Amino acid sequence: MATLISQNAASKAKNDMSKRKASDEPSLLDAVTEPEKSTKSNSGKPKKKKRERKESQEAVTEQEIEMKKLENVLFGSLHPVNFGNGREEVEDGNDDSTLFFMDRSANSTLSVYEGDAVKEELVGEDDNINRKPAWVDEEEQKVNINISKVNRLRKMRKEEDESIVTGSEYVSRLRAQHMKLNPATEWARFDSRAKNATSDTDSDQENEDLDTVFQTSEDLVVKGKSKLLPGLLEYSRLVNANAQDPSSGPINSVQFHRNGQLLLTAGLDKKLRFFQIDGKRNTKIQTIFIDDCPIRNASFTPNGSHVILSGRRKFFYSLDLVKAKTDKIGPLVGREEKSLESFVISPNSETIAFIGNEGYILLVSTKTKELIGTLKMNGTARVLTFVDQGHQLMATGGDGQIYHFDLRTMRCFHKGVDEGCITGTALSTIPNGNLFAAGSDSGIVNVYNRDEFLGGNKRPIKTIENLTTKIDFMKFNHDAQILAVCSSMKKNSMKLVHVPSFTVFSNWPPLNMTLRFPRCLDFSPGGGLMAVGNAAGHVLLYKLNHYQHA
Repeated sequence: MATLISQNAASKAKNDMSKRKASDEPSLLDAVTEPEKSTKSNSGKPKKKKRERKESQEAVTEQEIEMKKLENVLFGSLHPVNFGNGREEVEDGNDDSTLFFMDRSANSTLSVYEGDAVKEELVGEDDNINRKPAWVDEEEQKVNINISKVNRLRKMRKEEDESIVTGSEYVSRLRAQHMKLNPATEWARFDSRAKNATSDTDSDQENEDLDTVFQTSEDLVVKGKSKLLPGLLEYSRLVNANAQDPSSGPINSVQFHRNGQLLLTAGLDKKLRFFQIDGKRNTKIQTIFIDDCPIRNASFTPNGSHVILSGRRKFFYSLDLVKAKTDKIGPLVGREEKSLESFVISPNSETIAFIGNEGYILLVSTKTKELIGTLKMNGTARVLTFVDQGHQLMATGGDGQIYHFDLRTMRCFHKGVDEGCITGTALSTIPNGNLFAAGSDSGIVNVYNRDEFLGGNKRPIKTIENLTTKIDFMKFNHDAQILAVCSSMKKNSMKLVHVPSFTVFSNWPPLNMTLRFPRCLDFSPGGGLMAVGNAAGHVLLYKLNHYQHA
């Protein structure tokens, strides 16, 4: 009896111990408390081997986890990281979210500390740091714009059937169009930095050259620097420069601004007009009416800040383009000239030379607008031009001689006869060089080498006899490959001369249209455009295909 009681107590204690183990180790519950199931699945194998196998599997799992951690540390995570759900994903029963991290060392601009990016910007290692805009218009996303209805907006379409764009997309395309039309504003970019003139190795220099090539969409072969061939001139007719507002009187002055996009026109209708030249619309920007002066001459100062205009009056006008202010200057103190209609401005924008009475030349300061000196010719003065960066002045007139004045000493240091000329009516010099052309009232144009002319050789290099009436205007283009000669006394009386060969282009003037009576002309700074003003009040615009830039 006692032995039976002791066996029952022992079995009861054994059951209690098994229950406690079951509560402490739930993963081993089936192997300990259900001997029937374990015998069915693992018949003939002891329980001790099952426990050892289970422990070995757990050790292998822990070892794999440690290996994955080491791989992620060394090579980075190979799985995408999801943010914002607030929960960590668990796969295959293991929590791997702690194994993923962001490797910020690959991109220096994504540094953990903001000071790192600032430091790199100061050093200059990264020039493409994105800057946030100071203000963002929230209404742009709410506005939809139809770019297919307006003709001037259709060029911003990326696809033929595209019509509606959002406000932000519209703004970005406008910016891109502006950068396309105004490539000369690269200096105004805040993040533009000059590249190093020299590199450490040749390979670095080649890499920089390749980067420069792929950063632009311009043609790799530029024709503007090549030589212009004689014979036929390739050109195309564009919309008239003043098509939006033609003049009611003859055009006396046309000139391009130094930026190549702004053009002024002036004439006897007392109006000074400004146009933005693009070859398609040529939008009028502004019109200034001068009520007491029919304009005979108008010109930008070479620095592009002012416009000087005059007529057959004792005074002249100065227009400040920055302040949009017009000042009336004159009469000049101590002078009795009744007309200041003819003048030229020095290349350094410091001096204005007016033609006065009885062979006098009046020098006026562009800053103070006061008379600073006078020069005297033997005959009457008809035309002036500056040379040597504004330090010297050339003049010709009624006696048929060409005068050279030194403005530093205010004296004439050379005087020579223009061959075959009775009265000089036109002068033109190339921007940087020794050639100059002199025209006369008989239609003869002589081209001289200035150094030889000053040295005593008065023989011209070439005499151009294609016109038979008085030469009113001559102009070299920017690279001195074209000389334009025009006379206002005869229809279509205008010739373009190929300077290297001194031959006239045979296909100019055009046969299918008339220039009427040309009075003035100008080439754009890059040579790509030519504007011709005539007596009918129109400014004809031509594209010279040899030059790629206006």
